[in-house]
Amino acid sequence: MDNSQNYAVGWGTLALITAGIAQGKNRSGGNWFLLGFLLGPIATFVLVAFFDKREH
Repeated sequence: MDNSQNYAVGWGTLALITAGIAQGKNRSGGNWFLLGFLLGPIATFVLVAFFDKREH
């Protein structure tokens, strides 16, 4: 695998991790996956730092 493929795999993995964190906080995993895919580590940081867990 060359560096561009490694970068794409890492970016996609981070988007999945962001979606998982969002679901753990009772937020939309799909929306946060898209944000994570577009913004990468910025979306993950915003989710972890600024959003608390929602009550149902």
